[in-house]
Amino acid sequence: MGDLRTQAIDAHRFLVGQWNTAPSVGIILGTGSGEIAESIEADVKIPYADVPHLPTSTAIGHIGQFVCGRMAGANVIAMQGRFHLYEGYDVDLATLPVHVMAAMGVRHLFISNAAGGVNPNWRVGDVMMINSHIDFMYRATPALGQCNDSGRPRRRSDQYDREMIRQAFGHARNSDFPLYQGVYASMLGPNYETRAEYRYLKKIGADAVGMSTVPEVAVAATYGLKVMAMSIITNIAKPDVLAKTSGEDVVDAGVIAAPKLKSIVENAIRQ
Repeated sequence: MGDLRTQAIDAHRFLVGQWNTAPSVGIILGTGSGEIAESIEADVKIPYADVPHLPTSTAIGHIGQFVCGRMAGANVIAMQGRFHLYEGYDVDLATLPVHVMAAMGVRHLFISNAAGGVNPNWRVGDVMMINSHIDFMYRATPALGQCNDSGRPRRRSDQYDREMIRQAFGHARNSDFPLYQGVYASMLGPNYETRAEYRYLKKIGADAVGMSTVPEVAVAATYGLKVMAMSIITNIAKPDVLAKTSGEDVVDAGVIAAPKLKSIVENAIRQ
């Protein structure tokens, strides 16, 4: 943890030197949702490669930069792209930006990801609000994220803010677009799921499956950040007629979902 603390301090000092503003809101934008950052009134854009100890994003659709400015009247710092464990980064490095955001003053964290739909009732481009998760990254998820200050395990249900979810559904109804909620299963990847894995995930209660988010949520929980996380449904799993999924398909689904995601996040910030 000593090395991680030093890395977080170095990264924090660098970012404050580039943008000396205290953000109250942090945003992590996954595959297909990076264009939401374009709606931020940006003061500065900082490539990850310029920040001490941070690598570059290699996943398709991840530009790999911080966008710092204002959105819906609030100071925000947004990650236009993230780091995945399947890219070869250890969990501390992949979640380092969350430590830095908390040090900068962030209290609300909005996270998006691209996910395969396990629930057969949904369609490509739908948005699922995560209300719980199944952690298949548990051997890689930072231990710090699993316990509170007393050393006792945190309840998983505490990690997604219920009031923000409630407000999001009210906003979706008023704006006349569909919004769903469900359970997100996190896998290490980088492979997409097999027929047998899809059947298993459905049986144990997963509604969507992806390769990110849970490590970031675990770290955010240690700082008491209020978290709202959403999945863009990029394909629907039909195990008996399993179709090929590509990175380009994921990005295309993000184009459909981006206006809804942007609307949800802006409303949440105003609230």
